[in-house]
Amino acid sequence: MNTDQTIEHYSNHPYNNAENVNTPPINQNEARYDSDTSSISEDEPLNDKKEKSRKPSDNAFRQQRLKAYNPVLTAKTVIPLLIAIAIVFVPLGAAMWYASDKIEDITIDYSRCTALATSDYWQPIPDNFTAFNFRKKFDGFQPDFRWRIGKDDSQLFDEDQFVCQIQFQVLERMKGPIYVYYRLENFYANHRRYVKSFSEDQLNGKAASLSDIKDTVGQNCEPLSQRDGKRIYPCGLIANSLFNDTFSERLEAVNGTSSNNTVELTKEGIAWATDKNRFKKTKYNYTEVVPPPNWYKKYPNGYNETNMPDISTWYDFQNWMRPAALSTFNKLVLRNDSASLEPGWYQMNIGMHFPVLRYGGKKYLYISQRSVIGGKNDFLGISWMVGGGICFILGLALLVINFVKPRKTGDVNLLSWNQEKAKRDEQAATAFSSGSKVNDYEN
Repeated sequence: MNTDQTIEHYSNHPYNNAENVNTPPINQNEARYDSDTSSISEDEPLNDKKEKSRKPSDNAFRQQRLKAYNPVLTAKTVIPLLIAIAIVFVPLGAAMWYASDKIEDITIDYSRCTALATSDYWQPIPDNFTAFNFRKKFDGFQPDFRWRIGKDDSQLFDEDQFVCQIQFQVLERMKGPIYVYYRLENFYANHRRYVKSFSEDQLNGKAASLSDIKDTVGQNCEPLSQRDGKRIYPCGLIANSLFNDTFSERLEAVNGTSSNNTVELTKEGIAWATDKNRFKKTKYNYTEVVPPPNWYKKYPNGYNETNMPDISTWYDFQNWMRPAALSTFNKLVLRNDSASLEPGWYQMNIGMHFPVLRYGGKKYLYISQRSVIGGKNDFLGISWMVGGGICFILGLALLVINFVKPRKTGDVNLLSWNQEKAKRDEQAATAFSSGSKVNDYEN
């Protein structure tokens, strides 16, 4: 078909007639143009299969075309921002520090009680072993602290029979709730091998197999997963190092203080509310497992039908299984949500079982209240005040520099999109000006 015939062919096509204007167009899937012959071929079908490609889909997220905001930092924006941060941070930090400072607490280091105290009489506790904070300041007078060594004959081992009896004086009413903590110092529970040495399956009450507690990648009980051919329950380094000092569940009023002022304490509520979903009673039979090595004094003959630990109600164990991030930390051990400590003398008895001197650590008895921001912690308020102060100093310095030696910074007119807009505006103004001149000339 030559060129003239092709033109005639298309001109005579029914879809090119005026009377067929409303006729639907040709289905493009039924024919294709052959570039070599300039004609329509209906013999070769289209290939509807899509080729496989690893190219990311064409959308704003995959192609990194999402809109972004890049602020231009100028003196007019930075200085007010820094001053505003200072205005917010400093008062809030001061309020947090004030709330923390008003918490009354008593801290007693009893690490060397068995070495310094005697069993014959009460001895004063050295001043560097005690600390306290009361709201009222008593000039020239401070509370007394003293200790004595007692004995607990119910303990099987002689070294575990020591009881540190501590008496302390409360100068003013400590309003409840009252919280009793133990504090450990220089105990690094954040070591990577330590924090990963436990079995979540065991804590959840499952009868985990030896391979589960030993060979699980990332988190397993090594190097304390089995002993004497049996699985250790609970296994791992965290459970093995459980803090096992014991505390009497009352702050007993002594030395003439009315017995009505004795504060009864409880372990209910010392663990997190969510722990009940994590710690479950085990499904192990006592014949299948053995205690951790460091628990041999508590279970000298291993487990039996009556002494298998129920970790679902063992709140001290639940608290200990949350390793602390820092080397000095507190763990709640007793509490009373309603009673207050009236002025007077009180006594706490502590069973000495957990060794700290061998690794250069310390252990404390810590009695405290709480505030609207929680327990006593000056760091949070001080850090906010310091941060706000730094922002204020920087803002003031920039303000002075901007007045003394100003310079042009961060000119938004130099941005590429603003320059393009300015160029378009200039071209439009030029065109408009040229058109006005032509009209004036014609007139």
